[in-house]
Amino acid sequence: MSSQQNLDLAVHTSATPVEGLQGESDKTIERNVIATELSEKAQLKLEVIQSLLEKSDRKTYGQKLRSAAEKLGVSLRTVQRLVKNWEQDGLVGLTQTGRADKGKHRIGEFWENFIIKTYKEGNKGSKRMTPKQVALRVQAKARELNDSKPPNYRTVLRVLASILEKQEKTNSIRSPGWRGTTLCLKTREGKDLSVDYSNHVWQCDHTRVDVLLMDQHGELLSRPWLTTVIDTYSRCIMGINLGFDAPSSQVVALALRHAILPKRYGSEYKLHCEWGTYGKPEHFYTDGGKDFRSNHLSQIGAQLGFVCHLRDRPSEGGIVERPFKTLNDQLFSTLPGYTGSNVQERPEDAHKDAKLTLRELEQLLVRYIVDRYNQSIDARMGDQTRFDRWEAGLPTVPVPIPERDLDICLMKQSRRTVQRGGYLQFQNLMYRGEYLAGYAGETVNLRFDPKDITTILVYRQEKNQEVFLIRAHAQGLETEQLSLDEALAASCRLRTIGKTISNQSLLQEVMDRDALVTTKKSRKERQKLEQAILRSAAVDESKTESLPFQVVEPDEVESTQTDQSQYEEIEVWDYEQLREEYGL
Repeated sequence: MSSQQNLDLAVHTSATPVEGLQGESDKTIERNVIATELSEKAQLKLEVIQSLLEKSDRKTYGQKLRSAAEKLGVSLRTVQRLVKNWEQDGLVGLTQTGRADKGKHRIGEFWENFIIKTYKEGNKGSKRMTPKQVALRVQAKARELNDSKPPNYRTVLRVLASILEKQEKTNSIRSPGWRGTTLCLKTREGKDLSVDYSNHVWQCDHTRVDVLLMDQHGELLSRPWLTTVIDTYSRCIMGINLGFDAPSSQVVALALRHAILPKRYGSEYKLHCEWGTYGKPEHFYTDGGKDFRSNHLSQIGAQLGFVCHLRDRPSEGGIVERPFKTLNDQLFSTLPGYTGSNVQERPEDAHKDAKLTLRELEQLLVRYIVDRYNQSIDARMGDQTRFDRWEAGLPTVPVPIPERDLDICLMKQSRRTVQRGGYLQFQNLMYRGEYLAGYAGETVNLRFDPKDITTILVYRQEKNQEVFLIRAHAQGLETEQLSLDEALAASCRLRTIGKTISNQSLLQEVMDRDALVTTKKSRKERQKLEQAILRSAAVDESKTESLPFQVVEPDEVESTQTDQSQYEEIEVWDYEQLREEYGL
């Protein structure tokens, strides 16, 4: 199997027994392995693999092998073994450990500084010095120092490689543009990409949509970000990502995932045509932003089998940037909440007109792309629509990639701990997986599609790899759809309500405490009250005993009973009991 065929497998899987399940040792599940952390050495190997992916004849491939061996500082046989290991283990094989000093210049700091300084001094002004002349001066300096093992010519070339590459980029010509009927693109490495057919070269870029959005509860949000993936040959929009997340490698990965997969939409989109485009590119051509230079994107390219390139100059991004102006003029400017692209001319009451939610804008955008943009004729492409040109320009019918093989493109949230019973909590939702109970107490990674988080993928971290465990479903939302933005908005509302309730409880508690402190008597006041009650009871008793015997008339009896009832209502306090009750 060739390296290209191996990469087309996308994700390497193996059948492994489910761990931690009693009585379930004979059951197996499909486990997906994703390499998440690559060392500098593995990253360099990945770049070499990408260079060998490009289609070429036998002679050109041999030149690439020699170039790869020189870049890695190894022999041709070692590069061939690297390709063989790749065919067997894929991207995971790059994470194997090796020598820590491999790939570094194993010469002293003195010689490294001497080589660089000699070359720079020899090329100042009108002077010119080649690396071979630098190697001769190294030999002369070695005889002067009596060094029997000075750096050879190959070592001098490796030390000067970065400087020579920079000079080559500076002296390279601009992009050749159209060569007859073929478009050529210039990469930052100085290579020319000839766009010969559909899905050959894809381009990607971001823009801030000039439309203010609301949430589903009518609260004003901000302007979303739009990421588009364009097929260079046909100018078709292959895929998009619309959301509030700022540009990053994860956003690019989500847009790529949407472009690669076949796209199906429900009746709420009211589409008259089908999107129709899918597949994967052979080259991914972007600007030099940090999100496009990330290791994450390089891993995706190596995993799926395409090569990442950076544009040589910003002026070469017209193909991917031109659709943004078309979308702005023909779609966004007609929507409520449109702010305009000019900040100085932005209407002051744009926020008052905002009515659309993110989901509503996404539906309008998809319908415009499918029914209008991709079905329109690009004047530079002849008399075919963009979609017809894409379909006619395919060398072969693309083979759909299984959705599970694109898990590496999904967003990854912070880690979670599996609760007893196999439950997980994420965004105030409770999830449960069929076999997660066996992993109770362990920490796992969650991957999800931000457009629908009712189902998440659970991965287990094993060294530098993520191993797929199971799918987990939100309890009570198995038939519903909930986006990440909607879940975040709901969490924000819950926190706001919780703070309001807490503030009310706090104020009531303070008021009750103040009232209690105000009405409660001090110890001295309680003692005075007790003594007054006791003295009053003693005086009344002495008066009753001193009265002489006399005949009482009936009227007087009633009066006496009334007086006695008053005396009977007087409660006599036990002084020792009072002391115990008040803690005296």
